[in-house]
Amino acid sequence: MKKYIIFGASKGLGDAFVKGLPKQGDQVWVVSRNRPSSLDLKDGVKRIWIQADLSQQEASSRIANAVAEDVIDVIIYNVGIWEQDGFGDDYNFDNDDPAEIARIIQVNITSTITCIQSLLPNIRKSEAGKIIFIGSTAGLDHTNNSQVSFVASKFGLRGITNALREHVRQDQIAVTCINPGELAAEIPYEEGAEKALSAYDSTRIPVQDILSLVTCVIGLSKAACVKEINIPAMQDTNA
Repeated sequence: MKKYIIFGASKGLGDAFVKGLPKQGDQVWVVSRNRPSSLDLKDGVKRIWIQADLSQQEASSRIANAVAEDVIDVIIYNVGIWEQDGFGDDYNFDNDDPAEIARIIQVNITSTITCIQSLLPNIRKSEAGKIIFIGSTAGLDHTNNSQVSFVASKFGLRGITNALREHVRQDQIAVTCINPGELAAEIPYEEGAEKALSAYDSTRIPVQDILSLVTCVIGLSKAACVKEINIPAMQDTNA
């Protein structure tokens, strides 16, 4: 039996993780602001909702209190917000509101650090703990993205990954950052990869592909550590 905690789990890729990763008998803490539909599944997986708003500083203590002294085997940190109209053709950094910039950094960077810190005692109890961050190809070098705050936060996530890996190396906890390109996240996991490929003419990555990567990483022994995986969409020339 494995015990997971999955952040950003109410929709999109996070919802796919909650539905597709755990097996019968596993337990998952599901962290989100809104109640996820996955709580209604009857598939032999125990799902526990932790309602938390990561834009609030007290979120990390709320989450830690909910998990209490239990073991966590896998942390999947799938969190990321971006600028309003950030991926639209008319986006302009000049117009970004300072309050919005601060919120992006709080959710994408600060909460990442504080939430992971609060859960280290739990994952240290695992026989082969895994921490997996979901980044973005926007955070890689030499990509053509102009969303300053979002790009900075995803670039910073890679720094968090590298430093945290060194911090928990002695605990034999593997820390990985997966940087996907544009996902077909609007297509529900249960509708399948073929639906996602058809809907976007194979220009966006089905969430099932990311699940396959994460499943592989989780299945590795504690002797191995995958540092980083970059998975752009095949037709994305910016990545």
